[in-house]
Order: sequence, then C-alpha cells, then structure tokens
Amino acid sequence: MNIILVSSQLAKARSVTLTKVHLLVLAVLGLALFIGAVLMTQYAIVRLQPGSISNELRLWLASAQQDEQQKQQAYLRESLDTMAKRLGQMQAQLLRLDTLGTRLAKISGMKPQEFSFDQLPAQGGPYVPVAQQAGVSLDNMNQQLASLSTLLSDRSDKLVALETLLMQNTLSKRLLPSVAPITDGWYSSNFGWRIDPFTGNNAMHEGVDYMVQAGTPIYASAGGVVVYADYHPQYGNMVEIDHGNDIVTRYAHASRLLTKVGVVVRRGQVIAKVGSTGRSTGNHLHFEVRYKGLAQNPVRFLQNAAS
Repeated sequence: MNIILVSSQLAKARSVTLTKVHLLVLAVLGLALFIGAVLMTQYAIVRLQPGSISNELRLWLASAQQDEQQKQQAYLRESLDTMAKRLGQMQAQLLRLDTLGTRLAKISGMKPQEFSFDQLPAQGGPYVPVAQQAGVSLDNMNQQLASLSTLLSDRSDKLVALETLLMQNTLSKRLLPSVAPITDGWYSSNFGWRIDPFTGNNAMHEGVDYMVQAGTPIYASAGGVVVYADYHPQYGNMVEIDHGNDIVTRYAHASRLLTKVGVVVRRGQVIAKVGSTGRSTGNHLHFEVRYKGLAQNPVRFLQNAAS
C-alpha cells in the first residue's frame, strides 16, 4: 500500500509504502486501545453507581462532623475551666466581703441577728431535679453563677445599709457637743447650784465657766448652724449654735465674735474670742448645752465623747 504525502512545506510530494507488517502492527494497536477504552468505561460505571457515592459521602460527612464535635467539646471544656477558675475567685472575694461585713457590724454595735454575714440568705421553692452529669457542666456552672449572684446582691444590700448606719452614726457624733470649746484652761464654776457672784444668793448655774486669758480662741463644740451671734444683756457677746435634734450650745461673754447668724460651722471651728462682756466678773467663757430648751451638764457630753 502506497500513501502519498502532499504539503506546502515540501518541495515535492512524498510517498510511504505500508507493508503487511505495518498493517498488522496498526491493527494490534487499535485493538489494544479499544479494549482499554472498554475497561475504563466499565470501571467508571462501577465507581459512579449511586450506592457507592452515598456510602463514601456518608463516611466523609460523618468524619467531618466528628472532628467538628471534638473541636467544640475541647473549646467548651476550656471555657468551662476558665469560668470555674473565675467562679472560685469570686467566691473568695465573697468570703472576704463576709469577713469585712461581720467586723463592721461588730464595730458599729449592731445586733448579730440584724446583719448575719455568716449565713446564707433565705431561699425556697419547689424541688426540680436535673439530670446528673459528670464533671463541670454548663448547667451546673449556670446554677453556681446564679447562686453567687444572689449572694453578692444580698451582701451588697447589707453593706450599703451598714455604710448608711455608720455614716449616720458618724454624723450624729459630729453634731453632738463632743469637743471642748477651750483647749487650755480650768473650770472656775461648774454646772449646778452655786452662790451667785453678784447677789450672794443661791442660784442655778446652767453651764460651766472656763477661766482663761482674754483673746483665747473659742471653738465650736460640734457642727451646726449659728442661730444667734450678737450682744445679750446677761450673756454679753454670745454665739448660739443649733446642732439639730433639739440640741443647742451657747458661748457667752466673748470679747469678739467671729461668725454670724446663718453660717454653717464645723466642729472645732473658731467662732469667737474670750472676754468679759455682759454679766461677768472677769475674763472667762460661759459654755452651755441645752436639749429641748433645758440646760444640761456640758461635762457629761464631753466625757461621753472622750470615752
């Protein structure tokens, strides 16, 4: 068999002669390619059957889901461990708050049953059990956090109430005549019955007299509002301070007044200077404490404050 090859790149046509051997080799190669194509087609048909696709896809999805679940469980365990550590820290802080609250309650002098920091707050309600789970679970953690939140709220309310009572106690002490109006000096006349220096008759002395030099500072015995700061026929130059709760203090016979009506004074603030004005025989301070208009012994207030 002759095959003639014609090409524009060739100067002239060429001819190829195929013998019987060449034809036999070509036939064998063609048969081999055909058999190979048939085998590949059958293999593809077997691989692409619906049953095989479903099984392999199911196995792959199951493996992917298992990996994802393992990752989620590992993350959850790590989160629960962190929450458990934080919960332990909060419980330790709560214990310190209980200890502090108990000490403050004792210091303030309140009854133990009023603020029981060492006892859990009262609770109640029907019992609804939950399934038992091994280890730390999210439900268990939520229950502990809810319980801790209740305890913190209870302790917070108690500490706020305790703070208010302590502030009231401190404020009440500051509004009581607790500071001596004179830092140096001695009593020249005490509270009670005495011989009047002008008449020689027995008379009631409604305060105490401090024997000091003229110009000595006079201090407010407690905080309050000045309700009188002027000359009085009996008391001379006098300052009267209202401390609330029907308590009033008077500072008489001053040589000079350093405040005026309406001024809010602090405990220990200088309000006047010692002198001998009004019904007085010499330089001294006449100090009175009155409760609901009745004269009280000032020494008793000062002694209670010192104790």
